[in-house]
Amino acid sequence: MLLARCAAADASALERLYELASPLLFACLTRMLRRRALAEEALQDVFVSIWQRAGQFETARGRPMAWMMSIARYRAIDLLRHERSAPILVPDLPERAESADESKEESASWMPTAGLLERCLALLNDQQRSCLELAYVGGNSHEDISRLTGNPLGTVKSWIRRGLQSLRKCLEP
Repeated sequence: MLLARCAAADASALERLYELASPLLFACLTRMLRRRALAEEALQDVFVSIWQRAGQFETARGRPMAWMMSIARYRAIDLLRHERSAPILVPDLPERAESADESKEESASWMPTAGLLERCLALLNDQQRSCLELAYVGGNSHEDISRLTGNPLGTVKSWIRRGLQSLRKCLEP
């Protein structure tokens, strides 16, 4: 068995295992990660893990391919989670040049005051406010909000849409 030989540090066994298993593992990773370059990187990580943990495989607990596929699957999930939680770098906005004769009122006329925004948010129902906070403050997707609140996806989307419509009406002059 190739995994047993890998556990004994037989590099030729790892090479043969790679030839046999990499097409299936790569297909799984590509399907999950949806980017070839990321899947290639993940495949390399998977085989490093297989090499390091080959001694942990027990034939009584399952088939070798299932064990390797689970390593690949968990690696893909880790990469997706890491990608999702990684901060997105936003370039600095250019400084706005203000003319000397521009008054403070004119420069802030397009932006609502904090008190007005708070009053408008208070007009929303609890579900709308909570969903808007999760989406725009927490950066969660509609699917994430649905999972977090335990409400159907369509309901969450409706609450967000109605909440934004209510805010727009409240904030318009």
